[in-house]
Amino acid sequence: MPILEPKKIALLLAVLAGFLTPFDLSAINIALPTIASEFSIDAVTIGWISSAYLLASAVFLVPFGRIADIHGRKKIFSAGLMIFTIASFVIVFSVSPPMIIFLRIVQGMGAALIFGTAVAILTSVTPPHERGKALGIYTTAVYLGLSMGPFLGGFLVTSFGWRSIFLVNVPLGILILAIIRTKLVGEWADARGESFDISGALLYGFALVCVMYGFSILPNVSGLVLVVGGTLGLAAFVWWEHHTPSPLINLSLFLKNRVFAFSNLAALINYSATFSVTFFLSFYLQYIKLLSPAVAGTILVTQPVVQAVFSSYAGRLSDRIEPGRIASAGMAITAGGLFLLSLLSADTSLTYLIGTLILLGLGFAFFSSPNTNAIMSSVIKPYYGVASGTLGTMRLVGQMLSMGIAMVIISLFIGRVMMTPEVGTQILMSIRAGFTFFALLCCCGVFFSLVRGSVRENCGGTCPDTKE
Repeated sequence: MPILEPKKIALLLAVLAGFLTPFDLSAINIALPTIASEFSIDAVTIGWISSAYLLASAVFLVPFGRIADIHGRKKIFSAGLMIFTIASFVIVFSVSPPMIIFLRIVQGMGAALIFGTAVAILTSVTPPHERGKALGIYTTAVYLGLSMGPFLGGFLVTSFGWRSIFLVNVPLGILILAIIRTKLVGEWADARGESFDISGALLYGFALVCVMYGFSILPNVSGLVLVVGGTLGLAAFVWWEHHTPSPLINLSLFLKNRVFAFSNLAALINYSATFSVTFFLSFYLQYIKLLSPAVAGTILVTQPVVQAVFSSYAGRLSDRIEPGRIASAGMAITAGGLFLLSLLSADTSLTYLIGTLILLGLGFAFFSSPNTNAIMSSVIKPYYGVASGTLGTMRLVGQMLSMGIAMVIISLFIGRVMMTPEVGTQILMSIRAGFTFFALLCCCGVFFSLVRGSVRENCGGTCPDTKE
């Protein structure tokens, strides 16, 4: 076997890891109706099987991104894969909903270590003029994972049961760990010797848990109290980061680097508006259209396949054209697709749905790769891990917010009852309300994406040397 350059090994690992975690995240959505039926879980509780994973990932992502910058990204990357793989294996033997949710939390912790380091390692070894192409390939792998999730997940659930979707993670996780151990030479710790902000990490985690959990149980009064308390906690975290000598997050990246700040805000809005698409459509296809998990998964594969086809091209394009412009166009296309989904009815043809998913796939492709390129190209090397972790946090918090919004809508329109075809009218009303809200949210995202400015002109002194 020929010896590969470090950047090619890093790209291979990023691609494999980029496939693994999104596959797990999307496959679970197609399995939720089956899990709900087996354990008699109500409509609100079933959402926590997805949300627990997202919340754990969001809480640990930035802290472990910082730890990786200090102690080595390869070490943290390996630890994350090990935790994720073991949790995937153990979850196969789950006997109750609380056990599933607990193991999803452990999976989320492992995913946080992976998310916070994969892109940082790839960015560390890839020259700036090739970075958009590499990130485009990585994004393609992410979308392939998302696409195989519903498709393969639907087949596995129908043929072997929902537990099989976790079992398939194990051999891939072992393969990635073997490549890291035998082929990935070197370590990346550009902030070595700096101290870790433990107090900031605890405050950040506590505040995020309060906000995310509180948001998921709205409109209950306790949910409002938690959201307000968590928001105050985040404000206290910002104050603390201003006054500690070695902050968890260098706030100058947000305060002085307009490209970094608005690109992350655009990512937060985009994921908040789009993650629940598969969640809602899985219910629509199985409870309204009465399709099997396998058929539903085959239809849902349309969107991420289109993303996978066009993401690499969009990434390469962002190496030549200002990435913010491409990302803004992608966000606008996504808003249009979400508006079309808000018009779904029980009689909507599958041709209409598939055409809309194609449009959404194009929007996602032309937003994600260029937006990632803008973020990672707007910072210097010592902040690659934090930048990668921050972007991952925007993604996960956005996904968590999306699920939180979906759970609030389901609570308002359906309540704590079993999801069955008998409540199809309420399910359809919640789906239409959700997509209407998400379309409006995405329109706001277009504005923030447009005002970010140029990568090279608005970095406030934190931009990398483009000649490196």
